[in-house]
Formats: sequence, structure tokens, C-alpha cells
Amino acid sequence: MAKRDYYEILGVERNASDAELKKAYRQMALKYHPDKNPNNKEAEDKFKEAAEAYEVLSDSEKRGRYDQFGHDGVRNGGGGFSGGGMNMEDIFSHFGDIFGGAFGSGFGGGQQRGGRRVNRGTNLRVKVRLTLEEINTGVEKKIKVNKYISCNHCKGTGAEGGSAYSTCSTCRGTGQVTRVTNTFLGQMQTSSTCPSCSGEGQTIQHKCVHCAGNGVIKGEDVISIDIPAGVSDGIQLSVNGKGNAAARGGVPGDLIIQIEEAPHEFLHREGNNLLYDLYISFPDAALGSSVDIPTLEGKARIKIEAGTQGGRMLRLKGKGLPALNSYGKGDLLVTINVWTPRNLNRAEKEMLEKLQEAENFKPQPGSRDKGFFDRMREYFQ
Repeated sequence: MAKRDYYEILGVERNASDAELKKAYRQMALKYHPDKNPNNKEAEDKFKEAAEAYEVLSDSEKRGRYDQFGHDGVRNGGGGFSGGGMNMEDIFSHFGDIFGGAFGSGFGGGQQRGGRRVNRGTNLRVKVRLTLEEINTGVEKKIKVNKYISCNHCKGTGAEGGSAYSTCSTCRGTGQVTRVTNTFLGQMQTSSTCPSCSGEGQTIQHKCVHCAGNGVIKGEDVISIDIPAGVSDGIQLSVNGKGNAAARGGVPGDLIIQIEEAPHEFLHREGNNLLYDLYISFPDAALGSSVDIPTLEGKARIKIEAGTQGGRMLRLKGKGLPALNSYGKGDLLVTINVWTPRNLNRAEKEMLEKLQEAENFKPQPGSRDKGFFDRMREYFQ
């Protein structure tokens, strides 16, 4: 079944602001919250669908890729909930602050699950330099990054020697404290993060001596990244869960990869097309020849017709770069330049002087000899 448009799911315009997105998502989350709709599979699906839409659209990088490429731009490491696969606990840990206190007493259990603070690791950003050959085929890269990793001594719990957690006595494990105040409008109830446990709902009896109870330490990790074909300089990809580890077993951050494109020795990129300047001698242009030119798959031999004029453009269809998350490839455009020698010896000058007045060596442009702008206009049409 085809995925629905994220803007349609939240009921907002494509130019909606961050505040409008958050408001729309909160309304959807409250409407289809599982505590309000017990044992309702349809409501649960809509709850997850709204969370997936908000997760993408609330992130400026993911939203940009979605606006440009649709669902393909945020699939397979490009962002989103790994294709919409987050469970309820993932959703509550990401967005519990948006609707955490709304189900304090009316729909049992929602406050504890949505209100309890779940730690989240920070994102990491790295630059990956790719050649045009790697961009043409896609590539797997293994990179070493310095980051926060889970503490092996306490298994990321922050507790020393397997000591237990205890329920916070201030909030009784909910992660929030509720205060009731009397106003001229009547009693007002407000909820805030518990100051004793920082919203986690539990405290450690004995902190790990290696990580001081944080559950994470500084370390390094080797991460394998599958980069799809067709990426371009400056584009950013996201690998879920490969950023910094979170304190005490929380949700890890993401790894953001920024693509850098290494210049090619011979080819120049313009979108998905490749450009190449071919220089040939005057005899080759006049008599015709065959020459080898570089492509991303190796050498290709092309034929130079007799009487070829300088500035002529040849197109090798499908020899360019693939489009990201799409079918089809660009072309390789070869511009032919007739090389004029700068320093002639006496014998060469004498030969050219004999030909200088020959009728065939005088310019005789015709309808078949198009100028540069005519050739470019003809190609792009």
C-alpha cells in the first residue's frame, strides 16, 4: 500500500512553520493516543503514522530531502523511522514531551509512559569524500569516529556492580511532579520534570566508578555506511542510531554524513551530466580519426568525422551519473577543440603557407555548421 503524503497526514500546508507542525502533530497524537483508544488497531496505526510524519517534517534536513525526493529521500538511512518501523516506546521516547502530561489521570498509565524522560544521545556529523567513480556506482565506506559509547563495565546502566535502581520517591517513578494551585478560575494543575531524578523516574543506588553513573564513556567506533549511487556534493545522509550513545541506556543519536565530491582529473560534473574537453590536431579534424576518451567505466573510443569543426559537441548517452533514488543516467558531453600549434618551425610554416591560399582552407560556414549557442539550445531541447 502506497505511503500517504506527510503533509496530508498532519493536515498542514507544505510551507507550514515548525510551530504549526508541532501543533498539528500534538492534536493528532492526542486524538489517536493508545491510552485514549485502547485495543484500537486503526487508532494505533494512525498514531504511528502521525509520529513518522512529524519526525521527518520537524527535522529541517530530512524535510528538505522529503520535499525534493519524496519518501525515497528519507528511506534506507535517509531519515524517518527506518521506514516507519518505530514501536510505541520509540515514539514516546522521542516525542513524550509534546503530549506527556495530557493523560495524567483520565486514561491510566499514559503519564508514566509518555512523561518519563528518556535520555537521547547527540547527533554526530562527519564528512565523507567520494570520487565520481564511487558516486557512479554507490559505495560502502567504513569510517572510524570518536564518540560516546556505552560503558562496558556497567553495560550502560550507570550502576556499579549490578546494583539496582530505585523508584524516585519524589515523583514515584513518573518522571514528573504535579502541582495544584488555587486561582480565581478554580484549581489549576501543572506538571513539570521531577527535580530529583531529572525526569527519569528512578535513581541509582551505587554509581559506576568508570562512568560516574552516566552509562557512557569516550571511545571510538568503526561504522559501515552504504552510500547510494547518485549523491552530490553537500548532500547529507542520516544513519539512525549511530551517533553518540545516550546516558543510562537511552536512545542513541544519529550519524549525519555530509558528502564531499573529489574533483576528477578529466571530467567535470554538471548535474547528472559529465563534460569533457577533447583536443585534436588539425590533420585529425580535417582527415578524420578515432580517439579514446575517459569515462567512469574506463576508456571509450569515438570516431572523429572528416571535416569536424572546432566546438562541435558529441553526446554519449547514458555515460553520465545516475539520479539519486531514481532510474536513468545523465550523458557524457564531449566538446571537440581543434588544437592550433603555437610555435611552428620553418618547414611547418612553409607547408602551411602553401595551403593558406588553397580554396578548401578558406572558411566556408554553411547551414550544417552551427554556432555554440545553437548547439547548446538544440541539445537541451
